[in-house]
Amino acid sequence: MRVEIRIAGTGGMGVVLAGVIVGHAAVVHGGLNAVQTQSYGSEARGTDAKSEVIVSDQPIHYPKVQKADYSVLMSQKAFDAYASGAKEHSTIIIDSDLVDCGTTQTEYDIVGVPAMRLADDLGQRMVSNMVMLGALIKKSRVFPLEILEKAVGEMVPAKSFDVNLQAVRAGAAHV
Repeated sequence: MRVEIRIAGTGGMGVVLAGVIVGHAAVVHGGLNAVQTQSYGSEARGTDAKSEVIVSDQPIHYPKVQKADYSVLMSQKAFDAYASGAKEHSTIIIDSDLVDCGTTQTEYDIVGVPAMRLADDLGQRMVSNMVMLGALIKKSRVFPLEILEKAVGEMVPAKSFDVNLQAVRAGAAHV
């Protein structure tokens, strides 16, 4: 099993943290191999941000995603830049309130999750990345949701754990 995941959005959306959490969950709690890479603009917020994770039960010899099995594209700009980097008929998870995928729906399994709205309902817009992670792990089944929940508990500040956990579960429930 080898799963290539690309998470992209705008700086400040937490895409790098999301990728780090997936890699941590896979290795520490899932007994899998994982490699995570990231790229982002020099500004703290508003520029392109991308996190790539490869999860495998075999050694990983090349650390970059070539064609994503699962893409989480949290902004229109990310969708426009990275949808073509997904494998044909793979899954692309979008924030359905922020991304218009047009005719691309025929080439991919598009899963719309209103992540920002679900995060707003929880009172914390900044957890929209956790909503998307819950949807990703539920859809991909790369490892059980409980493993993601453990990793979130280890990777986010204790004071925000509850809202992050609620966000993960909201994303999973939406799928």
